[in-house]
Amino acid sequence: MSKFSIKYKIKLLILLVLISYICFHSDLIAQKTESKFRIARVKYSGGGDWYNDQTSEPNLLKFIAQNTNLPIDPVYEFVDLASDNLFAYPVIYLTGHGNVNFTNTESQKLRSYLQNGGFLYIDDDYGLNEYIRKEMKKVFPEQDFAEIPFSHGIYSCHFKFPKGLPKVHEHDDKAPQGFGLFYNGRLCVFYSYESNLGDGWVDPDIYKDTEQIRDAAFKMGTNVVVWALTN
Repeated sequence: MSKFSIKYKIKLLILLVLISYICFHSDLIAQKTESKFRIARVKYSGGGDWYNDQTSEPNLLKFIAQNTNLPIDPVYEFVDLASDNLFAYPVIYLTGHGNVNFTNTESQKLRSYLQNGGFLYIDDDYGLNEYIRKEMKKVFPEQDFAEIPFSHGIYSCHFKFPKGLPKVHEHDDKAPQGFGLFYNGRLCVFYSYESNLGDGWVDPDIYKDTEQIRDAAFKMGTNVVVWALTN
Protein backbone atom coordinates (compact mmCIF):
# COMPACT_ATOMS: atom_id res chain seq x y z
CA MET A 1 0.00 0.00 0.00
CA SER A 2 1.40 3.41 -0.93
CA LYS A 3 2.14 6.16 1.57
CA PHE A 4 -0.42 8.27 -0.28
CA SER A 5 -3.17 5.70 0.35
CA ILE A 6 -2.31 5.47 4.05
CA LYS A 7 -2.30 9.25 4.45
CA TYR A 8 -5.57 9.49 2.55
CA LYS A 9 -7.25 6.90 4.78
CA ILE A 10 -5.98 8.63 7.93
CA LYS A 11 -7.31 11.98 6.73
CA LEU A 12 -10.63 10.39 5.78
CA LEU A 13 -10.91 8.76 9.22
CA ILE A 14 -10.17 12.07 10.96
CA LEU A 15 -12.75 13.81 8.78
CA LEU A 16 -15.42 11.21 9.62
CA VAL A 17 -14.68 11.55 13.34
CA LEU A 18 -14.98 15.34 13.11
CA ILE A 19 -18.26 15.10 11.20
CA SER A 20 -19.67 12.68 13.80
CA TYR A 21 -18.55 14.99 16.62
CA ILE A 22 -20.13 18.05 15.00
CA CYS A 23 -23.40 16.25 14.24
CA PHE A 24 -23.62 14.86 17.78
CA HIS A 25 -22.99 18.22 19.42
CA SER A 26 -25.30 20.01 16.99
CA ASP A 27 -28.09 17.70 18.17
CA LEU A 28 -27.28 18.52 21.78
CA ILE A 29 -27.28 22.26 21.04
CA ALA A 30 -30.62 21.94 19.26
CA GLN A 31 -32.10 20.00 22.18
CA LYS A 32 -30.93 22.61 24.67
CA THR A 33 -32.31 25.44 22.55
CA GLU A 34 -35.63 23.69 22.09
CA SER A 35 -35.93 23.10 25.84
CA LYS A 36 -35.90 26.83 26.58
CA PHE A 37 -39.27 28.44 27.22
CA ARG A 38 -40.73 30.74 24.58
CA ILE A 39 -44.05 32.54 24.21
CA ALA A 40 -45.70 32.80 20.79
CA ARG A 41 -47.87 35.75 19.79
CA VAL A 42 -51.17 34.68 18.21
CA LYS A 43 -51.62 35.90 14.65
CA TYR A 44 -55.30 36.42 13.83
CA SER A 45 -57.41 37.94 11.07
CA GLY A 46 -60.24 40.46 11.31
CA GLY A 47 -58.30 43.72 11.22
CA GLY A 48 -57.02 43.99 14.79
CA ASP A 49 -53.32 44.76 15.24
CA TRP A 50 -52.17 41.42 16.64
CA TYR A 51 -48.56 42.45 15.91
CA ASN A 52 -48.33 45.64 18.00
CA ASP A 53 -45.69 46.30 20.71
CA GLN A 54 -43.24 43.58 19.72
CA THR A 55 -40.82 44.36 22.55
CA SER A 56 -43.40 43.12 25.07
CA GLU A 57 -42.62 39.40 25.13
CA PRO A 58 -38.79 39.62 24.96
CA ASN A 59 -38.77 42.10 27.86
CA LEU A 60 -41.15 39.97 29.92
CA LEU A 61 -39.10 36.84 29.24
CA LYS A 62 -35.90 38.60 30.32
CA PHE A 63 -37.61 39.60 33.57
CA ILE A 64 -38.79 36.02 34.12
CA ALA A 65 -35.26 34.73 33.51
CA GLN A 66 -33.92 37.13 36.16
CA ASN A 67 -36.58 36.27 38.74
CA THR A 68 -37.18 32.53 38.33
CA ASN A 69 -35.19 29.39 37.55
CA LEU A 70 -36.97 28.84 34.24
CA PRO A 71 -34.71 28.36 31.18
CA ILE A 72 -35.75 31.22 28.90
CA ASP A 73 -35.21 32.18 25.27
CA PRO A 74 -36.23 35.89 25.16
CA VAL A 75 -37.31 36.17 21.53
CA TYR A 76 -40.36 37.49 19.70
CA GLU A 77 -42.23 34.79 17.80
CA PHE A 78 -45.74 34.49 16.41
CA VAL A 79 -47.90 31.53 15.50
CA ASP A 80 -50.88 30.91 13.25
CA LEU A 81 -53.65 29.08 15.10
CA ALA A 82 -54.18 26.76 12.13
CA SER A 83 -50.55 25.65 12.19
CA ASP A 84 -49.27 22.50 13.90
CA ASN A 85 -46.49 24.73 15.29
CA LEU A 86 -49.09 25.88 17.81
CA PHE A 87 -48.43 22.76 19.87
CA ALA A 88 -44.74 23.63 20.24
CA TYR A 89 -45.60 26.44 22.67
CA PRO A 90 -46.93 25.76 26.18
CA VAL A 91 -48.09 29.39 26.45
CA ILE A 92 -49.44 31.66 23.71
CA TYR A 93 -50.32 35.35 23.93
CA LEU A 94 -53.07 37.29 22.17
CA THR A 95 -53.42 41.07 22.25
CA GLY A 96 -54.31 44.05 20.08
CA HIS A 97 -56.97 46.66 19.42
CA GLY A 98 -60.19 45.96 17.54
CA ASN A 99 -61.65 43.07 15.62
CA VAL A 100 -60.61 39.44 15.96
CA ASN A 101 -61.80 36.61 13.76
CA PHE A 102 -61.14 32.87 14.10
CA THR A 103 -61.96 30.50 11.28
CA ASN A 104 -63.63 27.19 12.14
CA THR A 105 -60.30 25.43 11.67
CA GLU A 106 -58.53 27.89 13.98
CA SER A 107 -61.25 27.55 16.63
CA GLN A 108 -61.05 23.76 16.56
CA LYS A 109 -57.25 23.79 16.64
CA LEU A 110 -57.19 26.23 19.56
CA ARG A 111 -59.71 24.10 21.48
CA SER A 112 -57.57 21.01 20.92
CA TYR A 113 -54.46 22.91 22.02
CA LEU A 114 -56.13 24.08 25.24
CA GLN A 115 -57.65 20.67 26.00
CA ASN A 116 -54.22 19.09 25.67
CA GLY A 117 -52.44 21.27 28.21
CA GLY A 118 -51.85 24.52 26.33
CA PHE A 119 -52.46 27.93 27.90
CA LEU A 120 -53.72 31.13 26.27
CA TYR A 121 -53.16 34.54 27.84
CA ILE A 122 -55.29 37.35 26.38
CA ASP A 123 -54.57 41.00 27.16
CA ASP A 124 -57.07 43.63 26.04
CA ASP A 125 -54.99 46.45 24.59
CA TYR A 126 -58.25 48.44 24.38
CA GLY A 127 -61.10 47.72 22.00
CA LEU A 128 -60.61 43.94 22.01
CA ASN A 129 -63.25 42.94 24.54
CA GLU A 130 -66.43 42.53 22.49
CA TYR A 131 -64.61 40.71 19.71
CA ILE A 132 -62.54 38.28 21.75
CA ARG A 133 -65.53 37.22 23.82
CA LYS A 134 -67.44 36.39 20.64
CA GLU A 135 -64.52 34.46 19.12
CA MET A 136 -63.77 32.47 22.27
CA LYS A 137 -67.40 31.33 22.19
CA LYS A 138 -66.45 29.48 19.01
CA VAL A 139 -63.71 27.71 20.95
CA PHE A 140 -65.73 26.91 24.09
CA PRO A 141 -69.42 27.39 23.18
CA GLU A 142 -70.45 25.62 26.38
CA GLN A 143 -69.06 28.28 28.73
CA ASP A 144 -68.66 32.01 29.31
CA PHE A 145 -65.71 33.85 30.78
CA ALA A 146 -65.81 33.67 34.59
CA GLU A 147 -64.23 36.36 36.73
CA ILE A 148 -61.22 34.99 38.60
CA PRO A 149 -61.38 35.73 42.36
CA PHE A 150 -58.43 37.43 44.05
CA SER A 151 -57.90 34.25 46.07
CA HIS A 152 -56.95 32.30 42.93
CA GLY A 153 -53.37 31.07 42.75
CA ILE A 154 -52.57 33.03 39.59
CA TYR A 155 -52.44 36.13 41.79
CA SER A 156 -50.03 34.64 44.32
CA CYS A 157 -48.05 31.77 42.73
CA HIS A 158 -44.80 33.78 42.54
CA PHE A 159 -45.49 37.43 43.34
CA LYS A 160 -48.36 38.52 45.58
CA PHE A 161 -51.30 40.50 44.16
CA PRO A 162 -53.91 40.42 46.95
CA LYS A 163 -56.10 42.92 45.07
CA GLY A 164 -55.85 41.20 41.71
CA LEU A 165 -54.54 42.68 38.48
CA PRO A 166 -52.52 45.90 38.54
CA LYS A 167 -53.78 48.88 36.57
CA VAL A 168 -51.28 49.76 33.84
CA HIS A 169 -53.28 52.00 31.48
CA GLU A 170 -56.54 53.80 32.20
CA HIS A 171 -58.66 52.88 29.14
CA ASP A 172 -62.24 53.53 30.37
CA ASP A 173 -61.05 54.16 33.93
CA LYS A 174 -62.67 50.93 35.13
CA ALA A 175 -61.19 48.58 37.70
CA PRO A 176 -59.03 45.87 36.12
CA GLN A 177 -60.55 42.40 35.97
CA GLY A 178 -59.20 38.94 35.29
CA PHE A 179 -61.44 36.40 33.56
CA GLY A 180 -60.90 32.76 32.75
CA LEU A 181 -62.04 29.72 30.81
CA PHE A 182 -61.54 26.23 32.22
CA TYR A 183 -61.15 22.70 30.92
CA ASN A 184 -61.61 19.84 33.38
CA GLY A 185 -61.15 22.30 36.23
CA ARG A 186 -57.88 23.68 34.87
CA LEU A 187 -57.60 27.38 34.05
CA CYS A 188 -56.53 27.23 30.39
CA VAL A 189 -57.38 30.79 29.28
CA PHE A 190 -56.65 33.90 31.32
CA TYR A 191 -57.99 37.23 30.07
CA SER A 192 -56.95 40.58 31.56
CA TYR A 193 -59.43 43.41 30.96
CA GLU A 194 -58.90 47.11 31.76
CA SER A 195 -55.37 46.32 32.92
CA ASN A 196 -53.19 46.12 29.81
CA LEU A 197 -50.17 44.30 31.23
CA GLY A 198 -48.57 44.09 27.78
CA ASP A 199 -48.13 47.86 27.58
CA GLY A 200 -46.17 47.68 30.81
CA TRP A 201 -43.71 45.21 29.27
CA VAL A 202 -42.63 47.31 26.28
CA ASP A 203 -39.44 49.35 26.13
CA PRO A 204 -39.69 52.17 28.70
CA ASP A 205 -39.44 55.02 26.18
CA ILE A 206 -42.62 53.95 24.35
CA TYR A 207 -45.31 54.74 26.94
CA LYS A 208 -43.07 56.24 29.62
CA ASP A 209 -44.81 54.39 32.45
CA THR A 210 -43.32 54.70 35.92
CA GLU A 211 -40.96 52.02 37.19
CA GLN A 212 -43.59 51.06 39.77
CA ILE A 213 -46.20 50.39 37.07
CA ARG A 214 -43.75 48.52 34.85
CA ASP A 215 -42.55 46.41 37.77
CA ALA A 216 -46.12 45.43 38.65
CA ALA A 217 -46.84 44.52 35.02
CA PHE A 218 -43.72 42.35 34.80
CA LYS A 219 -44.48 40.62 38.09
CA MET A 220 -48.07 39.83 37.14
CA GLY A 221 -46.90 38.60 33.74
CA THR A 222 -44.45 36.32 35.54
CA ASN A 223 -47.32 34.95 37.63
CA VAL A 224 -49.31 34.15 34.48
CA VAL A 225 -46.41 32.18 33.02
CA VAL A 226 -45.50 30.40 36.26
CA TRP A 227 -49.13 29.42 36.83
CA ALA A 228 -49.51 28.20 33.24
CA LEU A 229 -46.40 26.02 33.47
CA THR A 230 -47.10 24.52 36.89
CA ASN A 231 -50.84 23.81 36.76
